[in-house]
Amino acid sequence: MTNVALVTVTHDPDGDHHQLWKKWKSRLEELYPELFITVSEETEPAFIEDLKASAFRVKVIPKKGAAHARREVVCFGLTGESDVFHYCDLDRLLTWLENHPDELTSLLEGMDEKDYVILGRTERAFETHPEEWKATERIANKIFSLEIGEEIDVTAGSCMFSKRSAHYINEHSHADMTDAEWPMIVHRFAHLSIGHRLVEGLEYHEDTNGVLGSMTESEKWLSRMRMTLKVSEAAVRTGKEME
Repeated sequence: MTNVALVTVTHDPDGDHHQLWKKWKSRLEELYPELFITVSEETEPAFIEDLKASAFRVKVIPKKGAAHARREVVCFGLTGESDVFHYCDLDRLLTWLENHPDELTSLLEGMDEKDYVILGRTERAFETHPEEWKATERIANKIFSLEIGEEIDVTAGSCMFSKRSAHYINEHSHADMTDAEWPMIVHRFAHLSIGHRLVEGLEYHEDTNGVLGSMTESEKWLSRMRMTLKVSEAAVRTGKEME
């Protein structure tokens, strides 16, 4: 077991991730001394009950979007004892365990000394994503990289951070998307160190990481463009009012 707490979120009305979570539940409980999850109230009831019966500390919340759920779980995590947190979207975490479990273990055992570590994708892992994800995320990553001063993949849905970073995030996060906002809060408000690391485990598998519901191809592109705009705006604007 590492000394890193897991903070994660899920919105899973059909229980699509329920069985895969059950497969890896024991391993998750071995890896993390504390596990916090915010679950939308629309998630499959049986999944919620199984989460509550596990070592996970569960908070059921209204469905108000990913950013709201992420903020809620950081606040929830601060009620625990851990000094370091690993945030990862639940579907991403399950993909990681299913395909690169040893990499995840090594990552948790060798936490960087930085106060905030952005976990990005290797070129191979990035290329597993749908075209509309890759094309739009490259834009958000470029804008974030211009703001931070080095090339970073900030849109992969995972990061690690210290408790003091978590307190700043809890106080200042309010953007529609948190991918770029959180590291910018740590960088611009707290003036703490930012690092980044590329991993294989944040690859894409349609069955686990695909978007819920059905959309046309043009709707998929439009949805990703909207998200990219929100991430990019947060990268540019977060903390600028302090300057």
